[in-house]
Amino acid sequence: MISYIGQRIVESAVVLLVMSFVIYGLIGLMPGDPIDLMIQADPNLTSADADRLRALHGLDRPIHERYLAWLGKALDGDLGYSRQFAAPVLDVLLPRLANTAILMGLSFLLALAIALPAGLIAANRPRGVLDHSINLFAFAGISIPPFWLAILMIMLFAVVLRWLPAGGMGTLDDPLDRLRHAILPVAALALVTVGGIIRFVRAATIEALRQDYIRTARAKGVSRPRVITGHALRNAMIPVTTILALNFGALFSGALITETMFGWLGMGKTIFDAIQTNDYNLALIGLLFATLTTLLANILADLVYAWLDPRISYL
Repeated sequence: MISYIGQRIVESAVVLLVMSFVIYGLIGLMPGDPIDLMIQADPNLTSADADRLRALHGLDRPIHERYLAWLGKALDGDLGYSRQFAAPVLDVLLPRLANTAILMGLSFLLALAIALPAGLIAANRPRGVLDHSINLFAFAGISIPPFWLAILMIMLFAVVLRWLPAGGMGTLDDPLDRLRHAILPVAALALVTVGGIIRFVRAATIEALRQDYIRTARAKGVSRPRVITGHALRNAMIPVTTILALNFGALFSGALITETMFGWLGMGKTIFDAIQTNDYNLALIGLLFATLTTLLANILADLVYAWLDPRISYL
């Protein structure tokens, strides 16, 4: 197991290295650069001044040389500065990473708390009334655009009922106030996510219930609820774990629409704003954080596979 984890870590490091080059290259190919923005802000700068500034910042060199120079500094712990915030990249990203962790963690747990029992109930009596009702709810969650759902929730709970704030993050020193501001974005993100998870849990459970060991358990007189929760669920969670790992990585990279609609300063909005303002360092490190999170989530999923099914061995 330890050797397998070490191998996966090495593979993830290689993928991260390749992705860093790809992302750096794509960002470098974007039109405009920080020097162009300086010229727009100060019309007194001449073309000679612009060329001198590009040479000073290394922007006149080929992109592969610039990448190698950046990589060397990154390996030394220097991830650069954010031009937009005039601060080190990590000082900008870490608070927003924590904000995304709060939003992601709460919405992920809420989605699981709804999806697992709903999927099991739907699989218990396929094509029944409850199954059709849960499927309708799942399809609605998948189909509703996130921005429209956010608008409806703001209008209902913030404008009409005035129960919750429409946006923002609240007072940093007041956990209850932050929790009140987090309720709407967490609920919106959970509702968008839960539909797909319900469908996968239902399908995987129905497939597990068709296996021979389920027939054996029923023949021994095991009750249907016990068969589902004690025998089928663990095996059904193996394919579902893959979907959860992918959703985990996607959520941690930031839900751009949800964060924008509710004014939540998370990774998604930060990365989008950095790309819009040509803040290369901030956009690059933010996207690499998203890649790293997805890779770690997949490694965790592999470990969960072995826990769910003892037949899976990584020796």
